[in-house]
Amino acid sequence: MDKKLKVGIVGGTGMVGQRFITLLENHPFFEVKVIAASSRSAGQTYEKAVEGRWKMEAPIPEAVKTMVVMDAAKVEEVASQVDFVFCAVDMKKDEIKALEEAYAKAETPVVSNNSANRWTPDVPMVIPEINDAHLEVIEAQKKRLGTTRGFIAVKPNCSIQSYVPMLSALLEFEPTTVVASTYQAISGAGKTFKEWPEMIDNVIPYIGGEEEKSEQEPLRIWGKVEDGQIVKAAGPVITTQCIRVPVLDGHLATVFVSFKKKPTKEQILEAWKNYSGKPQTLNLPSAPKQFIHYFEEDNRPQTNIDRNLEGGMAVSVGRLREDTVYDYKFVGLSHNTLRGAAGGAVLIAELLTAEGYITAK
Repeated sequence: MDKKLKVGIVGGTGMVGQRFITLLENHPFFEVKVIAASSRSAGQTYEKAVEGRWKMEAPIPEAVKTMVVMDAAKVEEVASQVDFVFCAVDMKKDEIKALEEAYAKAETPVVSNNSANRWTPDVPMVIPEINDAHLEVIEAQKKRLGTTRGFIAVKPNCSIQSYVPMLSALLEFEPTTVVASTYQAISGAGKTFKEWPEMIDNVIPYIGGEEEKSEQEPLRIWGKVEDGQIVKAAGPVITTQCIRVPVLDGHLATVFVSFKKKPTKEQILEAWKNYSGKPQTLNLPSAPKQFIHYFEEDNRPQTNIDRNLEGGMAVSVGRLREDTVYDYKFVGLSHNTLRGAAGGAVLIAELLTAEGYITAK
C-alpha cells in the first residue's frame, strides 16, 4: 500500500483492545491514530489509562504511550480522524449495537470483536478463510444504513475457531451431527491469573452464553446470502459444552462428528492439509501460510506449546480416529485472543481492504 490507513481502536484499554495495539505496531496496511475508551479513561495518556492493568507480554508500543485517549461516545470526533475503527468495548449489548451503528452512519467502517451484531441479518460474521463470500451482504447493509462507505463486519465467537475450520474443510462429506466440548482459557473472560486466583487449580463447568453461541454461530458461517441477508445453514445438528480451565491463552475442543458421506481417514487428513482461503490466495499480512496444522503425535495439540502456531493465527488438530458411536473424533486448538479475537479481526480488516470495502477517506 502507498499510504497506511488510519485506524481507531474503540475500547482500546481492555484486554482485546491491548491486543489490537500490539498487533498493529508496524502493520504494513494500518496505523493506529486514535484510541478511544469510556469517559473514565478519556483525557489521559494511553500509558496512564492502562497503568497497572496492561495485560500483554510485550511492552506498550512507544507510538501510543503518549496518545491521549478519546471518549468513544464522541463518535463524530473519533470518526473524523480515522478511515475505520476496530471495536472491542465492554458494554451492554444494546449499547454496543447502537455505538457500532453510529460509527457506521458516520461513514466509518467498523470491524467488531463484539457479539452484539453477530445476528444482525445484513452484518457479515466472518472467518476469512471460510466465508469471505458473505462480505457481499455489506452492500445491502449500506442501503439500510443510508451510507456510502460506513458498515459493520464482525468476527465470530472465539471458541468456535477451535473446531469450525476443521469441519468446514469436511463439508463436502456432509456432516450431520457434531458433539463438541470446549476447554476455554481465562483470557477469554479478559482475565489473568493475578486477577482471577480462584481459577488456579480449578475448572468451572459453565461459561454464560457460550454454548448457544458455539452451537448456532457455525450455522451462520456456513449459511448463504439471500435477498440481502445471511440465512443460516439448516445443519449439521451441533451440541456443545463449554468449560473454563486454568490456562491463560488457547481454547481446546474435543469433537465427535458423523457424516452423510463418511470419508476415509486419509480423505480427512488430505482435506485439512489442502484447506485454505482468500487470505492465503491474497497473501494477507496476518494470514497463516498453513491454516490447519495436523499433528501425528498422540499428545498434540497442546495448549501451551501449539497455541502460537504461525503467530497464533493458525489452528491445529490431532488425535483423529474412528469412534464407536459417531464416525470420527478429534481434538482442535486455537489461540483465543489472536485467531479468536483481535488477530481474527485484523485479518478481516486486511481482507476488507484488499477487496476494496475499506479505503482511505
